[in-house]
Amino acid sequence: MTLFSYLMRLWALAAALLVPGFAWADAYEAKLPEDLHTARRLCDLVPCTQVFPGAKTFSERKGQPPYVEAYGEDTQGKPALLGYVMLSTDITDTPAYSGKPVVTLIGMDLKGRFVGVKVLKHSEPILLLGIPESALVKFNEQYLGKFVGDKVEIGRSRPEEDVVGLDAISGATVTVIAQNQVMMTSGGAVARQTGILAPTVREPAKFADTGRTLDWAALAKEGAVQRLAVAPEQVGLPRSSEPFIELWFGALNAPDIGRSLLGKTAWESLMSQLKPNEQAIFVIRTGGKESFKGSGFVRGGIYDRVQLRQGLDTFTFRDLDYQNLYGLEATGAPAYNESAIFIVRSGAFSGAYPWKLVMLGNRVDRATGTRSFASFEAKYWVPAWSLQGGRPEVQEPPPAWLKVWKAKAPEIALFGLLLALVATAYAFRDQMTKRATRKNKWPVNIFKYSAWILSIAFVGFGVMAQPSITQVLTWFHALLFKWEWALFLSDPFIFLFWVFIILTVFVWGRGLFCGWLCPFGSLSELIYKAAGAIGLRRFQRALPKRLHDKLKWVKYGVFFGLLAVSMFSMTTAEMLAEVEPFKTTFLVGWFQRSWPYTLFAAGLLALSIFVERPFCKYLCPLGASLAMPSTFRWFGLRRKQECSTCKACAKGCGAQAIDADGRIDHRECLHCLDCMVLYTDTHACPPLVKERKRREVAGLPLTRINRDGYFIPIIPVEKL
Repeated sequence: MTLFSYLMRLWALAAALLVPGFAWADAYEAKLPEDLHTARRLCDLVPCTQVFPGAKTFSERKGQPPYVEAYGEDTQGKPALLGYVMLSTDITDTPAYSGKPVVTLIGMDLKGRFVGVKVLKHSEPILLLGIPESALVKFNEQYLGKFVGDKVEIGRSRPEEDVVGLDAISGATVTVIAQNQVMMTSGGAVARQTGILAPTVREPAKFADTGRTLDWAALAKEGAVQRLAVAPEQVGLPRSSEPFIELWFGALNAPDIGRSLLGKTAWESLMSQLKPNEQAIFVIRTGGKESFKGSGFVRGGIYDRVQLRQGLDTFTFRDLDYQNLYGLEATGAPAYNESAIFIVRSGAFSGAYPWKLVMLGNRVDRATGTRSFASFEAKYWVPAWSLQGGRPEVQEPPPAWLKVWKAKAPEIALFGLLLALVATAYAFRDQMTKRATRKNKWPVNIFKYSAWILSIAFVGFGVMAQPSITQVLTWFHALLFKWEWALFLSDPFIFLFWVFIILTVFVWGRGLFCGWLCPFGSLSELIYKAAGAIGLRRFQRALPKRLHDKLKWVKYGVFFGLLAVSMFSMTTAEMLAEVEPFKTTFLVGWFQRSWPYTLFAAGLLALSIFVERPFCKYLCPLGASLAMPSTFRWFGLRRKQECSTCKACAKGCGAQAIDADGRIDHRECLHCLDCMVLYTDTHACPPLVKERKRREVAGLPLTRINRDGYFIPIIPVEKL
């Protein structure tokens, strides 16, 4: 065991002892049998009786995708078929919020109604440290009695559209949308095999023959051959320039494609062996040491590492579906280490419609050593010119994220309007600050306070769009390993918020988000202001500058610590990210969490009575991650030459972001604009006060002619 693994286990033990509810999460990163996805007798390994009450015995896996038959006893004591049990990851590995699938055992009766659901394993950190697993159990119970052929969606029922609605889990929208896809996809796939639902019917392909011969580069450019590559880090191995496996594949029935790849004689020989509507594909391995054939075909005549998916149908290959590929004739074809021609013999498959090549395998968690099922896929659709009449119309179901956007369109529009208004207001900050004075800041505060209130009420408690460091870590890993737009689009408010944050960080710095729109930061600031207004101002103190300058680096240490841990285990990093009190405050609620989390969040807010934004300034890893790119902002707050000696602004800076030389540290600045109000106040800014008095004594006019409010030639203006 590595030192890191030992420390992580020690941490987990401490959490289990400290945190009520931690030990209840028996499905969180649960260790499943390594042969769970290959064993013929599934129900010897998992509790099938819990998802099919009344069943006495269960069959071996059968069908494709696999399922298990559940048997009871008839009146004469003989076995009677009651329904079916399926393992979700045998059918689909739809990723949830964590990017990993929720492994679910599902029971369905002969009428296609769900009779039981049990989550065997999940990697959702919010269901460990935020929302109890009982919430997911309660959510899954809503499927009991539902028909697999119904249109089941998250949200309210719409009888006029034949939509059956399910109540979501507050704060876990992405998880439940993914789980709904898992339930309906798994149930539908088995229901079609067993005759509960009508089988899929696709029009057979009618290929065109133009007599063309294409080289490999042209075939790749036209999409006639496709690439599927899996990087080592995607399966939990150390990062490497060499792929874990690299495959090229394509359809062979289209004459132009098949002849180009195999040569005329070999292609005609292959076609002569195929029955009507049978389809041939080729697969070659051009990189990596992992075999795509696997070892299953030796034991049971099944190739257990590759399969095809078309719609909800899955197609696997047996030894009789395999032929040797003796060579590729296309000019420029790559060298390969392994090859095969597979024959799809199902009438449900059509070469005219899009399909996917799926590579099945295991992913290893480097921190714990545990294995989880994983699949990697690449889409294929023969070019339009290879089909008579071109490609057919394909009505693909809308992605889950699009459903969320449509369901929440009014709230999304209001949220987008809020972001636009705040950005516009800040863009006109010069005009606002010129109309304000040190004694009357309301021309600025009316916008700022309104943004605080809306960020707390609407953004935080309303749509629960509090950004988090976990999203930064997730995006960082996605950029390194595999970017999936669907994952980030699944929460529209967070997605829009991050677009806003990224743009404004590089335009003005992180202060616009942190100082105006962060729900927790706004709540902390309002508590501080309210405490001062009710007479507690005499107890409010700023930390000594020397101490502040040391403590402000703590948040950077927290950020880099989380980033380092995430490289070994994203799961552990997400748990340690509870240093952010955001889940307790907005996503889950004070009374649904165990006492350490509630005490921590309440303590930070209580400290905000006496110290302005203590969490934001000293502990927030999200603020640290945004502070660094703020160095490269396009626009900053302006400074006068006298600012290096005046120090008046520094005394009133709540963020303590102005150094001894009068410079603003935009990594720490929260854009409260108090210094900019003072900057143009002729009764508060010492250089302006001095010039105003001189002009008044000399009888000179105080003409408003420049961006500073007055023309004062002895004060040059420069941008930092």
